[in-house]
Amino acid sequence: MRTTYRMRAGRFLGIPAAGLILLGVAAVLWGVGLPTAVVTVFAALGGLVVLAGLWILLRPPVLLKLGSDDVQVRGLRTPWTDITEVGRTGTTQGEAIVLRTKQEEHSVLIPVHWLAPAKVDTLETDLRERLNAANGYTIWDGTAAEPGDPAE
Repeated sequence: MRTTYRMRAGRFLGIPAAGLILLGVAAVLWGVGLPTAVVTVFAALGGLVVLAGLWILLRPPVLLKLGSDDVQVRGLRTPWTDITEVGRTGTTQGEAIVLRTKQEEHSVLIPVHWLAPAKVDTLETDLRERLNAANGYTIWDGTAAEPGDPAE
Protein backbone atom coordinates (compact mmCIF):
# COMPACT_ATOMS: atom_id res chain seq x y z
CA MET A 1 0.00 0.00 0.00
CA ARG A 2 1.32 3.42 -0.97
CA THR A 3 0.66 6.49 1.19
CA THR A 4 1.06 9.95 -0.33
CA TYR A 5 1.79 13.12 1.63
CA ARG A 6 1.30 16.46 -0.11
CA MET A 7 2.67 19.90 0.67
CA ARG A 8 0.56 22.29 2.75
CA ALA A 9 -1.80 24.11 0.37
CA GLY A 10 -1.43 27.43 2.20
CA ARG A 11 2.12 27.73 0.87
CA PHE A 12 0.69 28.47 -2.58
CA LEU A 13 -1.88 31.21 -1.84
CA GLY A 14 0.35 33.75 -3.57
CA ILE A 15 -0.23 32.19 -6.99
CA PRO A 16 -3.96 32.95 -7.32
CA ALA A 17 -3.31 36.31 -5.60
CA ALA A 18 -0.82 37.20 -8.36
CA GLY A 19 -3.44 36.24 -10.94
CA LEU A 20 -6.01 38.50 -9.27
CA ILE A 21 -3.49 41.34 -9.35
CA LEU A 22 -3.03 40.81 -13.10
CA LEU A 23 -6.81 40.88 -13.56
CA GLY A 24 -6.89 44.14 -11.58
CA VAL A 25 -4.17 45.59 -13.82
CA ALA A 26 -6.25 44.56 -16.85
CA ALA A 27 -9.27 46.38 -15.38
CA VAL A 28 -7.22 49.53 -14.75
CA LEU A 29 -5.77 49.39 -18.28
CA TRP A 30 -9.29 49.03 -19.69
CA GLY A 31 -10.45 51.98 -17.58
CA VAL A 32 -7.57 54.12 -18.82
CA GLY A 33 -8.51 53.29 -22.40
CA LEU A 34 -5.51 51.32 -23.62
CA PRO A 35 -5.96 49.16 -26.75
CA THR A 36 -8.09 46.05 -26.41
CA ALA A 37 -5.14 43.80 -27.30
CA VAL A 38 -3.17 44.95 -24.24
CA VAL A 39 -6.17 44.53 -21.93
CA THR A 40 -6.89 41.09 -23.42
CA VAL A 41 -3.32 39.92 -22.84
CA PHE A 42 -3.37 40.98 -19.19
CA ALA A 43 -6.86 39.53 -18.63
CA ALA A 44 -5.97 36.19 -20.27
CA LEU A 45 -2.68 35.94 -18.39
CA GLY A 46 -4.38 36.83 -15.10
CA GLY A 47 -7.15 34.28 -15.70
CA LEU A 48 -4.65 31.53 -16.49
CA VAL A 49 -2.59 32.30 -13.38
CA VAL A 50 -5.73 32.25 -11.20
CA LEU A 51 -6.80 28.89 -12.67
CA ALA A 52 -3.30 27.43 -12.21
CA GLY A 53 -3.24 28.71 -8.63
CA LEU A 54 -6.62 27.18 -7.85
CA TRP A 55 -5.46 23.88 -9.33
CA ILE A 56 -2.36 23.90 -7.12
CA LEU A 57 -4.46 24.78 -4.07
CA LEU A 58 -6.78 21.85 -4.76
CA ARG A 59 -3.97 19.39 -5.52
CA PRO A 60 -0.72 20.56 -3.89
CA PRO A 61 2.54 19.00 -5.09
CA VAL A 62 3.48 15.58 -3.71
CA LEU A 63 6.13 15.81 -1.01
CA LEU A 64 6.67 12.12 -0.35
CA LYS A 65 5.25 8.69 -1.06
CA LEU A 66 5.66 5.79 1.35
CA GLY A 67 5.61 2.35 -0.23
CA SER A 68 5.99 -1.09 1.30
CA ASP A 69 9.61 -1.42 0.13
CA ASP A 70 10.72 2.18 -0.55
CA VAL A 71 10.16 5.83 0.26
CA GLN A 72 10.11 8.49 -2.44
CA VAL A 73 10.84 12.07 -1.34
CA ARG A 74 10.49 14.75 -4.04
CA GLY A 75 11.32 12.16 -6.69
CA LEU A 76 14.28 10.56 -4.88
CA ARG A 77 13.55 6.87 -4.25
CA THR A 78 15.28 5.13 -1.32
CA PRO A 79 14.68 1.53 -0.20
CA TRP A 80 13.64 1.06 3.43
CA THR A 81 16.60 -1.25 3.92
CA ASP A 82 18.98 1.69 3.27
CA ILE A 83 17.35 3.89 5.94
CA THR A 84 18.90 3.47 9.37
CA GLU A 85 17.07 6.09 11.44
CA VAL A 86 14.17 8.53 11.36
CA GLY A 87 14.27 11.60 13.58
CA ARG A 88 13.96 15.36 13.82
CA THR A 89 16.71 17.89 13.37
CA GLY A 90 17.02 21.65 13.37
CA THR A 91 18.06 23.38 10.17
CA THR A 92 18.52 27.00 9.16
CA GLN A 93 15.04 26.82 7.60
CA GLY A 94 13.36 25.41 10.74
CA GLU A 95 12.69 21.92 12.01
CA ALA A 96 12.86 18.96 9.62
CA ILE A 97 12.30 15.21 9.67
CA VAL A 98 15.50 13.47 8.64
CA LEU A 99 15.76 10.03 7.09
CA ARG A 100 19.32 8.93 7.80
CA THR A 101 20.71 6.41 5.36
CA LYS A 102 23.64 4.02 5.47
CA GLN A 103 25.64 6.62 3.55
CA GLU A 104 25.50 9.79 5.65
CA GLU A 105 25.76 12.14 2.67
CA HIS A 106 22.55 10.65 1.21
CA SER A 107 20.32 11.52 4.20
CA VAL A 108 16.97 13.07 3.22
CA LEU A 109 15.40 16.09 4.90
CA ILE A 110 11.65 16.76 4.94
CA PRO A 111 10.92 20.29 6.21
CA VAL A 112 8.11 20.14 8.79
CA HIS A 113 6.63 23.49 7.74
CA TRP A 114 5.97 22.10 4.26
CA LEU A 115 3.37 19.71 5.72
CA ALA A 116 -0.03 20.47 7.18
CA PRO A 117 0.30 20.57 11.00
CA ALA A 118 -2.11 17.65 11.43
CA LYS A 119 -0.04 15.46 9.09
CA VAL A 120 3.31 15.77 10.91
CA ASP A 121 2.52 13.33 13.73
CA THR A 122 0.81 10.96 11.30
CA LEU A 123 3.87 11.01 9.04
CA GLU A 124 6.29 10.33 11.92
CA THR A 125 4.19 7.39 13.12
CA ASP A 126 3.87 6.02 9.60
CA LEU A 127 7.63 6.36 8.99
CA ARG A 128 8.44 4.62 12.26
CA GLU A 129 6.03 1.73 11.58
CA ARG A 130 7.27 1.17 8.03
CA LEU A 131 10.92 1.33 9.08
CA ASN A 132 10.26 -1.21 11.85
CA ALA A 133 8.42 -3.49 9.42
CA ALA A 134 11.22 -3.25 6.86
CA ASN A 135 13.81 -4.28 9.47
CA GLY A 136 11.64 -6.94 11.08
CA TYR A 137 11.26 -5.10 14.39
CA THR A 138 8.19 -5.38 16.56
CA ILE A 139 7.10 -3.12 19.38
CA TRP A 140 7.50 -4.80 22.77
CA ASP A 141 4.11 -5.08 24.43
CA GLY A 142 5.54 -5.21 27.96
CA THR A 143 4.87 -8.88 28.59
CA ALA A 144 7.48 -11.47 29.47
CA ALA A 145 8.04 -14.55 27.37
CA GLU A 146 6.60 -17.86 28.45
CA PRO A 147 9.06 -20.00 30.49
CA GLY A 148 9.10 -22.70 27.79
CA ASP A 149 9.89 -20.27 24.94
CA PRO A 150 13.61 -20.13 24.15
CA ALA A 151 15.15 -16.72 23.58
CA GLU A 152 15.71 -15.82 19.96
